[in-house]
Amino acid sequence: MPVLRTHPTIRAAAVAVALTAGLLVSAGPAQAANGTIGERETVCAQDLYVRTAPGGAWMGTLYSGQTFTVESKQSGWAYGFAYGNINRHGWVQDGWFC
Repeated sequence: MPVLRTHPTIRAAAVAVALTAGLLVSAGPAQAANGTIGERETVCAQDLYVRTAPGGAWMGTLYSGQTFTVESKQSGWAYGFAYGNINRHGWVQDGWFC
């Protein structure tokens, strides 16, 4: 039986197409995003602690789907108003919004 030979360029292109298709199929859900100052953001995390200061004392928890208005940001933290069951100003880790 004859052996079918392909040109190296065609073989490389076929591998590239297969890898690209695999990446597109295996892409997971959208990742959480940083908050935008002045925007009322929706929490994507399962739960997000609201604190008195960046890394400070816990004062409540926002849950997925609840909202937070970002008023300022500092070193990976967002300050603003936490709606839901908290309804007060506080700090949350930035990067957990949809």
